Amino acid sequence: MQLHQQSISETISKRYFQEIDSINQYTGIEEFFTIESRLLFEIFHLEADKAKKSLHELIDILSIRFGKQVIKEVRNYFMTLSSIVARKLMENQVPSKKAFAFNVACIDMIQNKMKDAEFLQFADELIDFYVSFIADRKQPTFRHQTVNKVIMYINDELENDLTVESIAQKFHISTSHLSRIFREHVGITLVEYLNVRRVEESQYYLRHTNKSITSISEQFHFCNQSYFTRIFKKYTGVTPKHFRDELHHDFFRFELPETANVEKEKI
Repeated sequence: MQLHQQSISETISKRYFQEIDSINQYTGIEEFFTIESRLLFEIFHLEADKAKKSLHELIDILSIRFGKQVIKEVRNYFMTLSSIVARKLMENQVPSKKAFAFNVACIDMIQNKMKDAEFLQFADELIDFYVSFIADRKQPTFRHQTVNKVIMYINDELENDLTVESIAQKFHISTSHLSRIFREHVGITLVEYLNVRRVEESQYYLRHTNKSITSISEQFHFCNQSYFTRIFKKYTGVTPKHFRDELHHDFFRFELPETANVEKEKI
């Protein structure tokens, strides 16, 4: 076993020095990681158009280096990039199980859905997915830290049966005080925000899974399918069935208000 490991090490070392010897004939290679850093910044600041441009620059560099093998190497790079983004998500307090699921889903999509002739279009769609995923989990920046923590807690535990009472108990404050500070800073009640987030998340299950509408309603703890349909239509303008059947409908996303003028936390 030790000899086998040593052989692998020697083989990799040999390949490494071969690459070092030949790398100077390719232009632009030295810019690769600078562009990649810029790409990650753009992804995590939701700048999709800029990120697409940066990713295309990286693909151009890979094309220069790998020639006819570029599609294979681009596929490998997309998987590497997805893993990097997953780790960045964990740095931003996304639960490890969700970051892991994100990585698995991306790699599966790259391996099984990416067509060689459409790899540039696939790159753009991959960026759109990254940005959409991150936008739904963007950390709030209210100056009232309890409100920020409650929002992050809701995002992480959305598929549990959350109530105002259970959240207040989690953060050791009264339900009346929690309700007051949440509405003061976010602009809607905590009950409304729970419904907003459940609607946002349920859209992905309607669009990307075969789960029944009843099952999705139960998954997000709506009291029944009729209530789920009413709340879903309130925010999206269409019923869950219509959203699932008519793919031209955009995803609804609630925008948190600006926080520049919010007073500092008082508790």
